[in-house]
Amino acid sequence: MIRVGIAGATGYTGAELVRILSNHPNVKITILTSRQNKGVPFDRVFPAMSGICDLICEEFSITKICDNSDVVFMALPHKLPMGYAPEILKAGKKVIDLSADFRFNDPAKYEKYYEPHVAKELLKDSVYGLCEIYFEKIKDANLIGNPGCYPTTVLLPLIPLLKSKLIDKNSIIVDSKSGVSGAGRSPSLTSLYCEATESFKAYKIGNHRHTPEMEEILSKEAGENVSITFTPHLVPMSRGMLSTIYATLSDGIKSSHIRDCLSSFYKARPFIRIKPDGMAPDTLHVRGTNYCDIGFKLDERKNRIIIISVIDNLVKGASGQAVQNMNIMFGIDEACSLKTIPFPV
Repeated sequence: MIRVGIAGATGYTGAELVRILSNHPNVKITILTSRQNKGVPFDRVFPAMSGICDLICEEFSITKICDNSDVVFMALPHKLPMGYAPEILKAGKKVIDLSADFRFNDPAKYEKYYEPHVAKELLKDSVYGLCEIYFEKIKDANLIGNPGCYPTTVLLPLIPLLKSKLIDKNSIIVDSKSGVSGAGRSPSLTSLYCEATESFKAYKIGNHRHTPEMEEILSKEAGENVSITFTPHLVPMSRGMLSTIYATLSDGIKSSHIRDCLSSFYKARPFIRIKPDGMAPDTLHVRGTNYCDIGFKLDERKNRIIIISVIDNLVKGASGQAVQNMNIMFGIDEACSLKTIPFPV
């Protein structure tokens, strides 16, 4: 039985981890930490979990979390995990970090968009936890930088096409939309009901922190420098994410080439669903699941491809992918506890 500790258990991603792992046959959740809810039973913070998880939330302690865990999920704000991870790893534990602290191999790129990194020596050993791309590396990893939600929707459809040189690497434009839960559970003006409802707006235009994360991975997989234009938007729904991606096709590329490429690349991957022609992906159809649905349409008049990619930002975009990483690290079926059947309506 794998003993699991979750640091930051009462944020949205932490709560999703508890929800998913509570039904995992190979896992026992042994310790939950929460600064704001210290001393409070988890099912008091989230009444939906009544009768499922009543562990008392504790103040974070490296000693205690190491003594009681085999793997630690860090569902904490950026900067905190880099301060804790070195000692946890020294204690022989595995770490899956849901912040951005260990997503970059180049510390300069992290520091340009975040803050000074205090555990640079670990970046060379950290594995970017995009399960469908780095499965073999994840198997042997002790430290995972769990991908961001926007990057998951963008990287999964683009990597196979770039590797096969089916699209022009200099032509990529990404237009993404996220539900409000992507902003986290801490109160903020932009996520208030009166600010978010009846509203649809772009934000962090031209300087979103996920852009360098996407460009680093796309460049690595393409074998040459790739830069993209990325604009995120906030939409008035609680969860869900949709990315519309535009790119110019390479000469002579037809719809059958794109479909064959995506289908063959992901044929053995349980959570990637390539939609049939004429059926566009919809966030409703992946809500609460670990699926990424991908569809596309060629604009033959302009020689462009239009790709639609959808996920649940809290599951495949965060906690579900983190559990998928854990399964791979411990040699378990990667889909274990993640086979949630989508709601038809």
